[in-house]
Amino acid sequence: MITLAFDTCLDKMYAFLKKDGEILSSRIVENKDNKYHSAFLISTLQEIMSENKIKPQDVDLIGVNIGPGSFTGIRACVTVARVMAQQLNCKAVGVSSLEILSKISDSNPLVALDARKNSAYLYYDGEIKGAIALDEVKNIIENGNYTVITDNKLKPIIGGISYQEKYYPLGEILAELAENKETEGNWRKLKPLYIQPPPGV
Repeated sequence: MITLAFDTCLDKMYAFLKKDGEILSSRIVENKDNKYHSAFLISTLQEIMSENKIKPQDVDLIGVNIGPGSFTGIRACVTVARVMAQQLNCKAVGVSSLEILSKISDSNPLVALDARKNSAYLYYDGEIKGAIALDEVKNIIENGNYTVITDNKLKPIIGGISYQEKYYPLGEILAELAENKETEGNWRKLKPLYIQPPPGV
């Protein structure tokens, strides 16, 4: 099976290609010249497939981050995945940023990402909890035995480790999670998970 996974929702773009369990390519792209890294998504996917002599029609499964994260990044990720899966007649699976980041630790992870308005988008005990006020997040952390995974903005407030301070194999994690959910891979059901609606909506 050939799996193509990509993520433009977080602070870096991840593109990952594997075949029958073997990693063929793992690419990380950061913002360049104040451009969204999602602007490089298509060219990066073309490069990693070409370098490994994989044709788009050879792809069996697309794994994609559906958010929460950058509004533009989420939209780009989901749109590209839906169009590719439809055109290639392959499966596409969406995985939340929160679930991806929870795999950084095997020790009872709690993931909290900035949701603005003094709140955090929360994932713990294997479930997405939604946008929760920071005071409640602190209370949950204080009363539980969690490994807290967060971002640079919330780390000074709630503690824990920031996924932005180190390179984690998030592309590989995304691909593995997508493969585990392969049976859910209907591109028609692939929908974005926004932290909050865009302005004016």
